[in-house]
Amino acid sequence: MIITRTPFRITLGGGGTDLPSYYSKYGGFIFSAGIDKYMFVDVNRPVVDDLIRLKYSKSETVENVEEIQHSIAKEILKFIGIDKCIEISSVADIPAGTGLGSSSCYAVGLLHALHALKRDYVPLDKLADEDFKIEAEILGRPIGKQDPYMAAIGGLTVLDIDQEGGVKARKANISYEAANALNGNMLVFFTGLTRSADEILVEQKKAINEEKKDVLESMHYIKELGYKILEAVESENIADVGKLFDTHWQYKKKISNKMSNERFDKIYRIAKENGALGGKISGAGGGGFFTFYVENNHKKFREVMKDLNLREMRYRFDFEGSKVLIDF
Repeated sequence: MIITRTPFRITLGGGGTDLPSYYSKYGGFIFSAGIDKYMFVDVNRPVVDDLIRLKYSKSETVENVEEIQHSIAKEILKFIGIDKCIEISSVADIPAGTGLGSSSCYAVGLLHALHALKRDYVPLDKLADEDFKIEAEILGRPIGKQDPYMAAIGGLTVLDIDQEGGVKARKANISYEAANALNGNMLVFFTGLTRSADEILVEQKKAINEEKKDVLESMHYIKELGYKILEAVESENIADVGKLFDTHWQYKKKISNKMSNERFDKIYRIAKENGALGGKISGAGGGGFFTFYVENNHKKFREVMKDLNLREMRYRFDFEGSKVLIDF
């Protein structure tokens, strides 16, 4: 039995510039944080038969890989070369459709577990590349480079993406005090809505390919804001992060009218009236989690968010990335 643990992530800056439609023309930049909310994947080789068993939100038992309904698990098994006698189960701290990278957490965690099962040592960046190949190139899902790399690496991480899709990952140069302040002042709340981001991402891809001026200008500025957010954290001007989040929110909404809605705009307005310097919504928008930067009176702010029926997600940053917890 092998169990892997793979972290979810919160994007701090540059979100959307990691998509092929953008970075292939302009290069991408991401500043992101792994958090201590995880996908756990368990793989086992049963001794009683050669069946393939999958347990996730559904349960599957099949004789042949081609019969598997779970598209990611199916393609990963084919990619690794395992076609029988395997049992895979998964459980996550956060549900799918919340904008924190769940599909890549599952894919990276499963790849990590199956490589360990075969006694292959695979570097974390290779796990990320394998995930991107499977999800983006084989399955044609509209994902970017951030989700595979952050699932694999975790931490407070910077991704520089060239026009060919090459990724240079590095740890941000952040002091313990600055990281602690950032962690303490970024309050995260679940909106109560889960959704697939695919529709928004396909719309964004179309707008970039058609070189729509307002969308492209917003994307370029979001990348610049990513650099500024990183600079603010590395120079310990943490309060600037909240102000930059606020600017980011205004530009993000220009990319798609599905990113926000009347309820989310109301939540954002009330958050700012009660001490938030700024905020952002997870993933492509339309649901998932709100992250607000709040420097003072956290207790009052939490009460206001609770009155809006938002559930807080307490968290700490994760600095380990995907790892094998159990191998026996």
